[in-house]
Amino acid sequence: MRRERLYLADIIEAADSIAQFLDEADIQRFQEDEMLRSAVLHKLTVIGEAAARLPADFRAKYSGIPWPDIIGFRNIVVHQYFAVDWNLIWVTATDEVPDLRQRIFALIEELDPVA
Repeated sequence: MRRERLYLADIIEAADSIAQFLDEADIQRFQEDEMLRSAVLHKLTVIGEAAARLPADFRAKYSGIPWPDIIGFRNIVVHQYFAVDWNLIWVTATDEVPDLRQRIFALIEELDPVA
């Protein structure tokens, strides 16, 4: 279970980085700033890679989290980089990642309840 916790921590850290990167950004700045887009995209890839490395039985046990979507998103971004839809990346980073972070945080708390 230690390994799973590390991958979950990677997801939390990547989500926190995305939030920090986008703290005062709007969609226009995001679309105009190649470095910002690259940083966010990299962290989204980290999230997908960490999810993919979780054992299948773990993902099945916690199937309320859309693991296949997270992993599939990473695969699309990595293998079809030149066709990336930056509006979709923006929505993912600003709407879906904060929700995912909350869900992963709750999962970590479930695995390691505070005494």
